[in-house]
Amino acid sequence: MSTDTVTRRPDRRPRTAPGRPAAARPRRRAPRALGSKAAVNTVLAVLALYTLMPVSWLLIAATKNRRDLFGTDGFALGEFHLLSNLHAVFTHDDGIYGRWLLNTLLYAVVGSLLSSLISIAAGYAFATYRFAGKEKLFGLVLAGVLVPGAVLTLPMYLLASQAGISNTYGALLLPSLVNPFGVYLARVFSEGYVPYEVIEAARVDGAGEVRTFRTIALPMLAPGFVTLFLFSFTASWNNFYGALVMLNDEELYPVSLGLHMWNLSVAESPEMYSLAITGSLVAVVPLVAAFLLLQRFWRSGLTAGAVK
Repeated sequence: MSTDTVTRRPDRRPRTAPGRPAAARPRRRAPRALGSKAAVNTVLAVLALYTLMPVSWLLIAATKNRRDLFGTDGFALGEFHLLSNLHAVFTHDDGIYGRWLLNTLLYAVVGSLLSSLISIAAGYAFATYRFAGKEKLFGLVLAGVLVPGAVLTLPMYLLASQAGISNTYGALLLPSLVNPFGVYLARVFSEGYVPYEVIEAARVDGAGEVRTFRTIALPMLAPGFVTLFLFSFTASWNNFYGALVMLNDEELYPVSLGLHMWNLSVAESPEMYSLAITGSLVAVVPLVAAFLLLQRFWRSGLTAGAVK
């Protein structure tokens, strides 16, 4: 071996192919992060249990007859009588429950559609136009958000009585059209969804203000419109106190007030307890269906303006 030959130790480190990065070592999660995740999951599990337990009890109780309802544990299964219970609910008192459901759909769907459209138009105006006293007027809208709805029920009844519309469909429909919180949300949606440059371009092209709102702004505000509709729909569907004050005719009752009247008669007629439970289960179904069908628009509406 020549003296200028140098012996080198073999390189034991793994070599990577040219242009290919070495595999990154997996990072270990800190114990603090794992503890935070476990705490969050525990809180979510408790909240889910708190929410699902009453619904589970309602679903199980609606399948029982009167004997099993009072003779078994609340979460214990009995003989399956859901179909017969549903038949009893919809045939009791000449099918008055079906009339209550139709009334509730009228109050909730029609009222919510009109209320959401008015709120979207008002919020779009606050976000787009400049006029004297705009912020002061919007401050009044925010002040209306702080007033509880129960406080306004008696004045609304007195106004409806003076106008001659008490104990009518309009007694519940007209007050639901005014939604200060909806106007506030609609302004947020308009500022997040509708670029002012698009409005200016429509004006340059000769479109009027109504046409610009109808054909350009309103389609952009579809997620916000659905979000407002769901909020208003839920509030109208559960509007018990307003209906209790405004209505005297049983034919005009919403389902919430009708179920309350059935529940009041349980002491005199124990069979009404099963009707009230099964009717409550049926009353929950439209709300669940509305959220499941519109949740895609609702979730996108809640994140309006979050990322710009």
